[in-house]
Amino acid sequence: MDVKRYSHADAVNIREMILDMHDAAYRDESDTFHSRERFSEFFDHWSSKVEWSCVVGFVDSSPVGFAYGSSFDSGGWWQGSERPGTVGPDATVFGLSDLTVVQSWRKTGVSARLHDAVINSRGSDVATLLVDTEHTKVSALYERWGYEKVGEQKPFEDSPIFAIMVKRLRP
Repeated sequence: MDVKRYSHADAVNIREMILDMHDAAYRDESDTFHSRERFSEFFDHWSSKVEWSCVVGFVDSSPVGFAYGSSFDSGGWWQGSERPGTVGPDATVFGLSDLTVVQSWRKTGVSARLHDAVINSRGSDVATLLVDTEHTKVSALYERWGYEKVGEQKPFEDSPIFAIMVKRLRP
């Protein structure tokens, strides 16, 4: 798999490719929270951040997955949640907003490669992400990758309840 990196300046050029991969990954999902329209709002919000980082995996020039996020502002944390005590006030934090792999490439190691490529793109002290609390297998995967659950939140009226997970990247 080839992994290509993209920045805030590239977002407009890769937007449709990302939305198409999201559609392919969630084609069997009926929840409107995972609709193309709703996802495009999240993509546009995150990719508007100057420090936005995105990686896309390609196999035989076809995109198979992506991961993106951005550094949080100093003191920033997930909407509606307090910064956990395990993350010091001066720690730099990378918020992983999305990690998506098209269905035919799941359980092949693609997600781990994309995850590692994007969270290491900024040299942050800590990585954090949200996981739907009903997706216990996904939460367990992140725990195997070194994340720990530090809280829960429901950031939007139409969203599921998410576990807030944190991984220390530097001592």
